[in-house]
Amino acid sequence: MNNSLSAQAANASPISPLNKGLGRLDGPLAASGIAALGWNLLNEDLSLPVAVLYQDRIEHNLRWMQQFMDAYGLRLAPHGKTTMAPRLFAMQLQAGAWGITLATAQQAHVAYRHGVRRVLMANQLVGRQNMGLIAQLIEDPGFSYYCLVDSADGVNLLGEFFQERGLRLEVLLELGVMDGRTGVRDDAQLESVLAALACWPQSLALAGVEVYEGILKDEAEVRAFLDRAAGVTRRLANEDRFQRTPFLLSGAGSIWYDVVAEVFSAAGFGPSAEIVLRPGCYLTHDVGAYREAQARILEHNPVARRMQLGLQPAIHIWAYVHSIPEPGRAIVGLGRRDAAFDSGLPTPALHFRPGQPAAGDQPVPTPAPAHWTLSKMMDQHAYLDIAAGDRLRSGDMIGFDISHPCLTFDKWRVLPILDSRYRVVDLIETFF
Repeated sequence: MNNSLSAQAANASPISPLNKGLGRLDGPLAASGIAALGWNLLNEDLSLPVAVLYQDRIEHNLRWMQQFMDAYGLRLAPHGKTTMAPRLFAMQLQAGAWGITLATAQQAHVAYRHGVRRVLMANQLVGRQNMGLIAQLIEDPGFSYYCLVDSADGVNLLGEFFQERGLRLEVLLELGVMDGRTGVRDDAQLESVLAALACWPQSLALAGVEVYEGILKDEAEVRAFLDRAAGVTRRLANEDRFQRTPFLLSGAGSIWYDVVAEVFSAAGFGPSAEIVLRPGCYLTHDVGAYREAQARILEHNPVARRMQLGLQPAIHIWAYVHSIPEPGRAIVGLGRRDAAFDSGLPTPALHFRPGQPAAGDQPVPTPAPAHWTLSKMMDQHAYLDIAAGDRLRSGDMIGFDISHPCLTFDKWRVLPILDSRYRVVDLIETFF
């Protein structure tokens, strides 16, 4: 961790000892003081279950994605909803990110309070309290904020609210697809939005175009959607519709960011456009959908193929074996309160027996057998299918890979960061 991050940690609120996943604390502790405690996961200094991040892999993923974007000449605004961890936002910005993407007004407020000064809210801004919160933020001339519009009604609500306050809000035209999420579907909707924007020249400024292609499953459909977005953007630029120079063109979740990079960079906008991509899950990666997407990217994308390695899973949930009540089944102290289960159950990755003799300087976990699988998760327990005679007993520790980091992070208020020797070197605080 660099000095500015350490300074930020020193100024943060103390970490409560009541958070799960921590060791014994006699009182609140600043995150910057955690390393001095000398905690080590393998010494059972942490209360399991615990979600941990691996420092070396986080740093690798930061470099990898920024290098990928730089190779295409694109901007990176990683989606912060994945982690909602301001310390991780700071790491992404220091690695070269253009800004942070967020999904709600509350998330934008959290980011602003922690020093983020450019937010792309990849969502509609709806409701007086939410608008009021953003109005407070954009009164700061050093803060840049963008939200999405896709209807005349939405435009008029924003236009009236911000005109009453003498403020000007920058918005992006959102394009969508049939049966998809939000976004303009057809030319008639597009014309109605543009006509509504023209009614609020003092309070709304069209800054660019935005898409989210992640709801599409077929690459051909993704490319067709992105081509449509480029075409609409070109038309609006030719008609001088944008009030930002350069105008913004933004897309890309964590599955198709390579295709978005290819299509948008080849659209030929040059310096007139600032192309901003928004993957968020790359920072910790996973062994589910995002690993599958990364395998496709490494196979087909020429820029990714030239880069060293690929993204690395950087998060584990560690839990104890509680019981082996019958042959072929172990019960593990890991549940739906601890890890995502919407995109597949966690996968056993590492096995460690506390107190085992060290072969060298210190004992290290070993790879979990490939036949160990979770078959069911309850609130606080998981069913681990094993084989009779496997070397496993109560008190053993298992490190699990996860699928879908977004819905894992939001189950933890703090996550220890471990170095390569499993020592706790830092803490990350989340704000969900």
